[in-house]
Amino acid sequence: MDFNLDETQQDLKKLATEVLAREGDEERLWQAGLMSVCVPEEAGGAGLGPVEMAVVLREVGARAASVAALPTLAGTLALARYGTPAHQRRHGRITLALREPGRALAGPPSTAARSSSGGWALTGRKVSVLYPASAVLVTADEGLFLVEGPATTAEFTSTGEPAATIVLDATPGERVAGAEAVAGARQLFTAAVAAQASGVLAGALELTTSYIKSRRQFGRALAEFQAVTMQIADVYVAGRALDVAMWSAVWRLGAGLPAEQDLALAAYHVSEAVKALYTCQHLHGGLGLDVTYPLHRYFAQAKHLSHLLGGADAQLDLIGALV
Repeated sequence: MDFNLDETQQDLKKLATEVLAREGDEERLWQAGLMSVCVPEEAGGAGLGPVEMAVVLREVGARAASVAALPTLAGTLALARYGTPAHQRRHGRITLALREPGRALAGPPSTAARSSSGGWALTGRKVSVLYPASAVLVTADEGLFLVEGPATTAEFTSTGEPAATIVLDATPGERVAGAEAVAGARQLFTAAVAAQASGVLAGALELTTSYIKSRRQFGRALAEFQAVTMQIADVYVAGRALDVAMWSAVWRLGAGLPAEQDLALAAYHVSEAVKALYTCQHLHGGLGLDVTYPLHRYFAQAKHLSHLLGGADAQLDLIGALV
């Protein structure tokens, strides 16, 4: 694969960087069209795919921005792939409900969908639903379903961003696609999390590198100490490992190629990014624990994103099963 961005992707990256650099909030992201890049053109979007989704989310992560880009882009891309034009025109703002309590993300969903003369009814529970919207794409044993206005209970997140548990009790749902779409929606969500985590680690590395160059101790910059340079090098290696796996995965998804192994590896390195953030905090000394200093936001996001994928052990189990 070619890891270089094409002209469209470079323009998209530049636009995202400029909007987010100007204290870009969610409204400005919508105004710039960044939140609708994965919506099909006939539904008013740009009709772009997984690589472009990753380009935007990496810039969001690089600034640890608290915006609904991850669930919105992953949700609209899933709807673009599996929904009808009517679905796509109706729902430009949607989120994915995939995770279930006590179950690995990669496993089959336990949420039950039962058909009747009146349509479909869903029963189950979904957790860690980010920025719950009025419309949610829910994975179930019979496929991918669109649920409008589900009952929710607010959850606490390390970043303070909105998340919820969705309780489905014979809740009406509209079937969007069959069981084959469940794995596809999960892959898109995993790719989105990995892309934002890649940006988070890149942003934390930039912040820490700047700090150790300017902070002096015993008459020398911290960056001049060999122990410090070795530790910041470990953070760089962790970032590059995540980048390679993530870009390979989204490229394969965009090309219609099998991406399960690449995604599992990327998800594992999302968990490793948390360890790298601990190193960044250590190199900042006491300042790294100050919640008014930007590094705190990067650390919180890294923890949050790792939690969404189930942690390192779950990913190692999946990698072992795949190979």
